Amino acid sequence: MSSLLFDDLFTVTTVDSKRYDRVSRITGTSNTSDIHLTLDLNTELFPVSQGEVLSIAIAKSLSLIPESSSTTSGWREPKPGERGLADDYDYVMYGTVYKFEEGKNENIAAYVSFGGLLLCLEGGYKKLASLRQETVYLLVRR
Repeated sequence: MSSLLFDDLFTVTTVDSKRYDRVSRITGTSNTSDIHLTLDLNTELFPVSQGEVLSIAIAKSLSLIPESSSTTSGWREPKPGERGLADDYDYVMYGTVYKFEEGKNENIAAYVSFGGLLLCLEGGYKKLASLRQETVYLLVRR
């Protein structure tokens, strides 16, 4: 079983950089399903522009070995030559799922905090139910 809980492509619809110097709040819409994204990103490390397509993944572990002991032991420095899920992505954050809200019809909203940078995914229950974890990794690439 893969450690990926969620994986989708999003088109960035807005980039709001007015509040903070190095952080922007982006919103996006999924290219493949009816899911809406709101995400705070450090744009000094990972600049993003409106109209850009991003691959967003959420995983319970960075290990490529399914159900390994690293899923419960937290983050550790990889051994020399060891590959992990983060090697395939440009921007990675570790955070805590802190809230789920029920919406209209079969929609829910999942909220994750990455040390103050926030993520909100809104969409169908079937697509987002797997995010009911305590801690997760957010992985982003172009």
